[in-house]
Amino acid sequence: MKLNYLFPNKYKKIGWTLLIPSVIFGLITLIFDFEPIFLDFKVPAILVDEILGKKVLFGFIENNILNEIVGIFIIVSSILVAFSEEVNEDEYISKIRLESLVWAVYINYGILLVAFLFIYDFSFFWVMMLNMFTILLFFIIRFHLQISKQKNMLNNEE
Repeated sequence: MKLNYLFPNKYKKIGWTLLIPSVIFGLITLIFDFEPIFLDFKVPAILVDEILGKKVLFGFIENNILNEIVGIFIIVSSILVAFSEEVNEDEYISKIRLESLVWAVYINYGILLVAFLFIYDFSFFWVMMLNMFTILLFFIIRFHLQISKQKNMLNNEE
């Protein structure tokens, strides 16, 4: 079955090649607060509201763009991995894809509800920031686990 909204299968390999190093580098950047000076630039900003600082609406600010670069790589590579066709894309895989997406949305918003109830201040900001990426990552994990489980069941039947 040919689905219009999926990328060709070859993009999945490109996605994995970018996703794994991007996530690792993103975690290293986050844990060690790594911001190399050579990535400090004056960038356009639509809205900036610094804590105890200036407020800017449509202007330029000084910013280290490493977080933006890593975030873009994680999002683009996750989309390529998540929404590229399988080698043998059929109705059952489409069903697994849909169920995995629904499951990922439920888990993602479940985490968000828990965060609203029990996490506050700047910690909540970190949860919200990481929550941007988790829906795609949860989908990828569940989808590939389900596909793997299906392949194992088929191999056991043979």
